[in-house]
Amino acid sequence: MSLVRVIALACVNAALLAASDSDIDVAVRGVLTRYLQLTTSDLADLQAGKVVKRGLDSTAAGEVGVVGAVRINAPKAKFLTRVRDIVRFKSGPDVVQIGRFSRPPTLDDLAALTVEAADFDRRECRVGNCGVRLPAAVIQRVEREIDPGAPDVQQRAAVLFKQVLLDDVTAYVNGSPGRFEQYDDGARPIRPLDEFEGVLRSSPALDALVPGLSDHLKTFPTGRLPDADDFLYWSKERVSMSAAFITVTHVTIVCPSAATCVMTTKDVYSSRYLDASLAISVATDSLETPSAFYLVYGNRSRANALKGGFSSLKRAIVERRARGNIEQYLRTLKAQMEKE
Repeated sequence: MSLVRVIALACVNAALLAASDSDIDVAVRGVLTRYLQLTTSDLADLQAGKVVKRGLDSTAAGEVGVVGAVRINAPKAKFLTRVRDIVRFKSGPDVVQIGRFSRPPTLDDLAALTVEAADFDRRECRVGNCGVRLPAAVIQRVEREIDPGAPDVQQRAAVLFKQVLLDDVTAYVNGSPGRFEQYDDGARPIRPLDEFEGVLRSSPALDALVPGLSDHLKTFPTGRLPDADDFLYWSKERVSMSAAFITVTHVTIVCPSAATCVMTTKDVYSSRYLDASLAISVATDSLETPSAFYLVYGNRSRANALKGGFSSLKRAIVERRARGNIEQYLRTLKAQMEKE
């Protein structure tokens, strides 16, 4: 036998041995390595208790993707319970305010949301130059209905902003006309629905884990998966020293098997920064320890600010920060769940 064949055979045997020794379900492991770009070395580190993290290949201008994973010595059901209590789960120094939408959504759901001048300033909002992401028709409505010199201008602006946000969410959950299809706050229009479809096309792990999940997200509520648990929440968040942004997120939880559950979070609206965003969390039981599970978190986001001049440098900086943030998130979550 030639030396080349000996080396090749040794590599194959090593790979098979590594696979047989793995504590992660074989189907899930295949998705992690093929679509989420984790290596066999990453999986070995993961099983050894380390946090692993990687950048994902960018598929379009302005796109950043990251993935991370950790082993948590607690039941998977505990994680799912925490996620469903989204207000408590998301609470933290960067989340200024948060609330869950009712079914159907109502204006009362937004009662705790404060909309200050830093969040939406009527006096500095016109088509092509507005501080928040809104369609031209909505900006023109603001100009018609709210006098910038009125003594209660901010109060009226807050009321109108909440109403148009509710209208957008209601159209989304009903599948009816009225969605924000284009943002006209800047020099170049942004089409968030098109940007999301691009992110979705770059996320084949969804259907590999749960057949039909991408259609569920793309056509919601028309093509819903029968066993999916869906809910929406709003939040007001702050990134570092930047201005806060108001966002609406669609959460989907579906369990293709008793051992594995998949959660996606889809950006429905963001008042700043994001053009589209999709995150996937895979919670899969340890094959050797019933009271432990592996949590894998991946995110793809697109932002207009990452396009244009120095885009590669800007993406590299954002990706590096995102990898750091994902590591901190996973370490914190692991510590909290293992302590409780």
